[in-house]
Amino acid sequence: MAQSEIELELKNLFPAHTYADWKAAAEDLLKGKPFEKVLVTPTFEGFDLQPIYRKDDIRELTHARSMPGFTQFVRCANAAGYTVRRWKVSQELPQSLPEELNRAALLDLKGEADELNILLDPATRKGLDPDSAGATEVGACGVSLTTLKDLEKALDGVVLDAVSLFSQSGAGSQAIYAMLTAYCEKKGIQLSKVQGNIGGDPIGDWMRNGSLPVSLAKAFDELAATTRTAQAKTPSMGTVFVDANIFHNAGSSAAQEAAYLLAEAVEYVRQLNQRGIPVEVIARSMRFGVGVGSSYFLEIAKLRAIRMLWARVLEAYGCAIEDLPIHIHARTSLANKTVLDPYVNMLRVTTEAFSAVLGGCDSMHVGPFDEVVRLPDDFSRRIARNVHFILSEECDLTKVIDPAGGSYAVEKLTDQIAAESWKLFQAIEAKGGLIAALKEGFIQKEIAGIASKRKGAYARRKDVIVGTNQYPNATEKTLDPRTPDYAAIQRKRAEAVAGHRESAEVEASGALMEVLSSILNGKDADKLESASKAFAMGATLGEVTKALRGDTQAAESIEALPVRRFAEPFEKLRQAAQAHAEKTGTLPRILQVNWGPSRGYRLRADWTSGFYQVGGFEVLNDKDFGSIEDIQAALQSSGAKIAVITSSDEAYATQVEVIAKAIKAQSPDIHVVVAGAPGETEAAWRAAGVDDFVNVRVNAYDALAGLQSKLGVS
Repeated sequence: MAQSEIELELKNLFPAHTYADWKAAAEDLLKGKPFEKVLVTPTFEGFDLQPIYRKDDIRELTHARSMPGFTQFVRCANAAGYTVRRWKVSQELPQSLPEELNRAALLDLKGEADELNILLDPATRKGLDPDSAGATEVGACGVSLTTLKDLEKALDGVVLDAVSLFSQSGAGSQAIYAMLTAYCEKKGIQLSKVQGNIGGDPIGDWMRNGSLPVSLAKAFDELAATTRTAQAKTPSMGTVFVDANIFHNAGSSAAQEAAYLLAEAVEYVRQLNQRGIPVEVIARSMRFGVGVGSSYFLEIAKLRAIRMLWARVLEAYGCAIEDLPIHIHARTSLANKTVLDPYVNMLRVTTEAFSAVLGGCDSMHVGPFDEVVRLPDDFSRRIARNVHFILSEECDLTKVIDPAGGSYAVEKLTDQIAAESWKLFQAIEAKGGLIAALKEGFIQKEIAGIASKRKGAYARRKDVIVGTNQYPNATEKTLDPRTPDYAAIQRKRAEAVAGHRESAEVEASGALMEVLSSILNGKDADKLESASKAFAMGATLGEVTKALRGDTQAAESIEALPVRRFAEPFEKLRQAAQAHAEKTGTLPRILQVNWGPSRGYRLRADWTSGFYQVGGFEVLNDKDFGSIEDIQAALQSSGAKIAVITSSDEAYATQVEVIAKAIKAQSPDIHVVVAGAPGETEAAWRAAGVDDFVNVRVNAYDALAGLQSKLGVS
């Protein structure tokens, strides 16, 4: 049989089906349930996720026909993908003291990390010495660096010219850069070999705190000076970090996050370019930080869309984009992490990291499972670090170039996010740019709107946080928070800097004061050189920062963008229940009145128990009742103030009114609930004594909080 005849026969045996055929078959399986409601998922971006994507969905998308490393870098920033160079393992180092950071850094490097991601505490980012800062600013979520000696302790044993360094320095990048160059010169490290990014992001600090210790104009002056110096001295060390995690963790949609990231990047380009730095130099100096959440395909598409949009911006500036690949640093989300059932966070970060890799990130932090509870320990940090290697070595993601490329769903979502983000970006530009939009409160309001929708979805359990608003572990023992004594850390650091000032290592105060004075009164081009010299002579961070800045006014205050963890409302319910138990000896109790053998309605019974355990209630559910007398006796002996009638629909028809009347007759103060939707029987059941109903349609948070309030728990 000829090849053409075989192909014709196969076509006859397996005829092609249309989308209409598939949809008709799907609707048959739904048995009358609406297709759009069951199989189409609305997103916070304003478009719907379809149950199936087809070639027709991407037929007109030009980017879908591009190759990796080309045409706006949508498919990844280089043609070889990860086959030649894996993404950088860039795990955050949040330790408070330099010696603690050093220990963690060396463990990371021994564990195959290839970038040191150093978080700085608020005092260091503000340029304050520990004895001039508040207790909550020293050592909180980052290291306290005050002197060159501190940096030497932090980097002891680190071969700096062989590892990338990423410092999230916010508004304090100029002084930190000067300290770093002083360190390199003292250790004989060639500055041209130092690589990474110093992480200057004054807009980020402004959005995060609602304030800035210097004016925005002065902050941009400092960032421009650092960028100009770095171009000459440390060409492999970037200076600008554009951080969208602030938007992400405040609750933004993926489209908002990409749009606001773009607006922030353009603001830096605009400000630094006005200060004489070419756009190409600014672009090379940038690293983009992106939060990665649990919406798997949307997150992949978001990273791809960001590359597309940034290329569009650079083209508008007249840049040759093929020479300016974007660097995206991905960080797993904080917004969806939990204090309850915290080991589930391991699973969350794994799927998020998988999205980030398929989206083409260039470096990544995978959050330890306990990072929202306490300072991560060696075990949790090791597990998080090893997620990188599971993905690269066991999942073989370094052997395939752009594995998501060509997916109808991913390519379509990339286009949709890019289109929506570009529209939002243009709206911000029409307002005068990111700074103007923040002062107006526009961005804060827009993100708050999406965050409110997210909160409502979790409250109704339309969106699930495993172990927190659904599938709770009723016997859980919470992690020890090991809360640091920040007051003690501040005292220790203040004593250290006081001892440093009095030490023989600090050169004669007259000579040091002369250098500091030259910084204050000298030319801008010479200030960083003098600042580096001052650190080498023993100056403190506060002294150098004051000399660099002089007397300057603080930036105009704005409404800060908060970190919103959407599990927190439910966590507070459980905490209130636990506090009640510590006070009274028992958790607030609910008697689950299982009428008849519960094996006949097992799913409803288990669902009901889980619903109330989410709120921290002790659910007495181990008995099936067959008589009113047994129910009344159980209520008396248990001390429960809430009774939830649970049975089959058939039993409800004859027994709900009987049970409710009997309970109320004996104990009028008992709150009687029926598990299920009442339908047309609601009025009759309420007349019999039923106070409420619980089912999948109720707002779980409101219902649980209301019961706690009724019992005096919260």
